[in-house]
Amino acid sequence: MKIKNALTAALAAMAMLTAGCIGGGNSANKMDTPKEGPAELQVSAAASLTDAMKELGGMYEKEHGNTKLVFNFGSSGALQQAIENGGAADVFISAAQKQMNALDEKKLLADGTRADLLINEVVLITAKDSKLNLPDFKAVLDPAVAHIALGEPKGVPVGQYSEEVFTKLGILDQVKERAVYGSDVRQVLAWVETGDADAGVVYATDAAVSDKVKVAAVAPEDTHKPIVYPAAVLKDAKNMKEAKDFLAFLQTDTAKKVFEKYGFKVK
Repeated sequence: MKIKNALTAALAAMAMLTAGCIGGGNSANKMDTPKEGPAELQVSAAASLTDAMKELGGMYEKEHGNTKLVFNFGSSGALQQAIENGGAADVFISAAQKQMNALDEKKLLADGTRADLLINEVVLITAKDSKLNLPDFKAVLDPAVAHIALGEPKGVPVGQYSEEVFTKLGILDQVKERAVYGSDVRQVLAWVETGDADAGVVYATDAAVSDKVKVAAVAPEDTHKPIVYPAAVLKDAKNMKEAKDFLAFLQTDTAKKVFEKYGFKVK
């Protein structure tokens, strides 16, 4: 009987000790509350901004340890549609006003945050070792140009600008007969780099970052709408303060130098 009572007492003591370690009792035994990590800022940006934004993102994170930038690069049209369909985005930077206007009309932009950031140019490119002589955009009708790479005009701004140029020159229908359409400007660039297309139309900044292509001609300014890159914070941004801070950073002299390094003109 004494042995039984002693065993019962021992088991009870062990239960109390275990309960104390797991739950209540001394606060020193409680697990520390995990600290919150940095705010994840979702930035949807036109594909032509890839190189500049990656560099700027690294600079920004070094100075703002409480913010982690997550970039989503693609055609402005695809990014616009994703935002309209509820895709996560705190900041949107488009390669044309059209896509930003569409979001503005649907009241998806945070009031007072829209700003025009950059200016670009449309250029005609060929592979670095190409023997083609294309002194202007009309020259793409040269029989030696079997395939010309263009951005898909419905959703890719550079494709829309390309069609404006060829329409102004009166040769759009003839160009379409030999056109291949890319999902964004970087795909157009890649096709010309690899020789899958004899020529292509991209932004000056895309041509500048590739050592595999050369600029054959620059589109006259009066053949297309001004190429302006607008940026804005989204109305439903999960990190509103951080989004506004990042957008403000993109308009500083520090950011300006990086954009100019990659061939952009700053508004």
